[in-house]
Amino acid sequence: MKKSHATEVLRHWDSKGRYVFTRRELARLFPSDGPRTFGEGLNRLVKSGLLVRACRGVFANPHAQSFDSYAAERIARALRPGEYNYVSLESMLSEYGAISQIPVDRLTVMTTGRKGTYRTPYGVIEFTHTARPARDIIGQIKQVNGRPLRIASKAAAWRDLKRVGRNVQMVDREIVEAADDE
Repeated sequence: MKKSHATEVLRHWDSKGRYVFTRRELARLFPSDGPRTFGEGLNRLVKSGLLVRACRGVFANPHAQSFDSYAAERIARALRPGEYNYVSLESMLSEYGAISQIPVDRLTVMTTGRKGTYRTPYGVIEFTHTARPARDIIGQIKQVNGRPLRIASKAAAWRDLKRVGRNVQMVDREIVEAADDE
């Protein structure tokens, strides 16, 4: 994998708004490389700064024009493909103004996939598993234009926080109990 070719490929995907890739996706973008050559080339791209290893198996193009404030959400989506993932718990309650502390370096995500915590250069991503069926989740989350992950309604974020046994003392109950702005 030549650096010039990799730059061209990454620039192409940047023009389409993509700057986060799994290792498997990158392998498909460079099909002429064998597994060993691809791995060595990927390591060279990381060492040269063309790519950043966000976490195991996920890479980001830090030079992308499309790079935005949702890098952690894009990484979260790459880590749990095929699962329902949505921003909830402290992250959403903070966005709704129901928690005074703003978790700037942590993204709390509910997922139908497995739980886990990932440290990335763009903040900590914390996945909390939910066993709720998809039909129950769909009605309580919404898509926001330009945002990679769906977000929980105020009521859903509060319910999730209580359900997983997190600290509810820091939540302003008046704000939580006010109607959702939808």
